[in-house]
This record gives sequence, structure tokens and C-alpha cells, in this order.
Amino acid sequence: MIAIVDYQMGNLRSVQKAFERVGHAAAITADPRTLEQADHIVLPGVGAFADAIAEIRRRELVDPIRNAIESGKPFLGICLGLQLLFDVSYEDGEHEGLGIVPGEVRRFEVPPEYKVPHMGWNEVSFRRRAPIFAGIEDGSHFYFVHSYYVAPKDRGIVDGEASYPKPFCATIWRDKLFATQFHPEKSQAAGLQVLKNFAELT
Repeated sequence: MIAIVDYQMGNLRSVQKAFERVGHAAAITADPRTLEQADHIVLPGVGAFADAIAEIRRRELVDPIRNAIESGKPFLGICLGLQLLFDVSYEDGEHEGLGIVPGEVRRFEVPPEYKVPHMGWNEVSFRRRAPIFAGIEDGSHFYFVHSYYVAPKDRGIVDGEASYPKPFCATIWRDKLFATQFHPEKSQAAGLQVLKNFAELT
């Protein structure tokens, strides 16, 4: 079973529907026991970092998330779900994250002709090739909506990069932990392939 973590933020239903489109059922849940029993975990997210981490703590979801990753279950973070994995975010102050991936979440500093948030389709170049990108061409386009990006301390976990206008981390990969700054559920065929690949990991 694929479990989508429900902390009242993010487009949960659209992620669920995207998995259904590629032939895999996914349950939206905030129940720690259900998360423990799931084979795959997805941490989606849209919104403010501080509100999201506060709600995750309020619902006592920190340990289930950490335990799932430490146990080696396939785990996918999406957009804010990527950022929440890091030590700290500087979105509207300084806020402690889950601390699963060492590094920071920083705001884009871009030339005046670039708008923040970074919104729309952008090309992703793969530094490595995580299993969730099997069958997807290097330079494929994915859909982004974000004002902040992640800066991992260990550059070795960066799996893919996009540019705005400087390169930034678009995906990470460590063991069976995967996370994307873009929204695969909004990225048409390439995004659906990412979700299908993730769902079929063992």
C-alpha cells in the first residue's frame, strides 16, 4: 500500500489521483499505524514551511516519517515535502525541519527579470539517475512552483538540477529516499512515469 501523509497541507487528492492513473491505489492518512504498515510513503506539500512542520508535530507524525525512512521503505517527498526533510528553513524567519537530510532551505536570489516564485515548466538535468527516473530522458521538463530551494550539505545526494538562472537542486536520492522540488502529479507523462516507477519499487 502507498500511504500519502495527511497534515492538512498540499494537494493530497491530486497526488492520490495521479497514482491511480498509473494503476496504483494510494491512501491519504494521518494514522501512524497505517504509515507503519504501508509499503511506500509519500510526503507531499504546498504552503508555508512553518505551518507545515508545526502541523506535522501536532499530529505526531515526525517519528513515523523518520521510522519509515530509517527502515528502508521507499519514501517520496514532493515540493514542500522535500524541504521539510532538511535541518532548517529560512522562510519567514528560521524554522527547524525534520533533520533527516543535512542542509538548508533558502530563498531564491535572482536578477530583476526573474520572478519569485519560480513557477512553470523547467528542464531537469540528471547528475545521477535514481530508479524513479528510469525511462525518463535527461533534460525532461517538470512543473515547479516554489520560492525556496534546498541546499544539501552533501552534494552527493543531488540527483537532478534545474536552473533559475543558477543551477539548484531539483531532486535528491539517498538509498530509498527520493524527493523532488517539482510536482510529478502536475508534470504530465514524465511526472506520471516518476510516480509509476516509485510505486513499483521494492
